[in-house]
Amino acid sequence: MTEAVGDTTATTGGRRIAVLGEMLELGDEAVEAHREVGRMAAENGVDLVVAVGGDMAKQLALAAGAAGVPDIALVGDNITATAYLDSILRPDDVVLVKASRGGQLWQIAQALTGQPVTGL
Repeated sequence: MTEAVGDTTATTGGRRIAVLGEMLELGDEAVEAHREVGRMAAENGVDLVVAVGGDMAKQLALAAGAAGVPDIALVGDNITATAYLDSILRPDDVVLVKASRGGQLWQIAQALTGQPVTGL
């Protein structure tokens, strides 16, 4: 995520939105790793974090809010995330979509860009 967020510095004046899913198979380090991603979003000037998933997404969202991300949304699945984003996106917004492959967040990017949504 560090490299991906850094790539959005030359935005066109829109919001910086990070759609972040759970990172799978981290074991004992999962909670802290998700919190660190939330903190990184704040450090990189993200305006809105959309956390997708369950308990680990909640940890990410809580850490992002505590670190200063002004707007946080926690959603349970890709369909809900897509519907939410469809309702709030503005033309100049920049959106980063990132998670483990198992989260299939590419489906959100596909839906938002009008592509057919694919599974595994």
